[in-house]
Amino acid sequence: MTTQTLHPRIQIVWVLRAVLLSALVTAPFVGGVYFEYLPQWVPVAVGAAVLTLSVTHALLRYRRWSYEIREDALYLDRGVVTQVRTTVPLVRIQHVDSRRGPVERTVGLASCVVYTAGSRGADVRIPGLTPDGASDLREELKRLAIRADGEDAV
Repeated sequence: MTTQTLHPRIQIVWVLRAVLLSALVTAPFVGGVYFEYLPQWVPVAVGAAVLTLSVTHALLRYRRWSYEIREDALYLDRGVVTQVRTTVPLVRIQHVDSRRGPVERTVGLASCVVYTAGSRGADVRIPGLTPDGASDLREELKRLAIRADGEDAV
């Protein structure tokens, strides 16, 4: 299988989260202006800086996110500041879910969550899929995991 990327609409979700984060970070500075502890330009400067950085991060995050299914494992490649490459051996997959939260439903997207055998960091999530794409990925991983488990059995 070739390297897969996320659906472009996931950028909307991540940019909206960036805007919300910027508003939350800026709110105390607005309070500082209201109580006359800070000059009026401070919340504007903080809000603009946080908004610029967080939106840029969201857009770069989209460009860096990819996954690939091979015969032996699921490979994930993501991260902006810290690059993270994850390999999930198919024989370690316990079960796979497709998920649609309220925000994802609003923009017509879904996620695929892969649960693995292990104690820490035992699951990986692939966001930004169409609902049909998440279902197809879930079924493909399930099929490959069953086949890999059969080949690995003693």
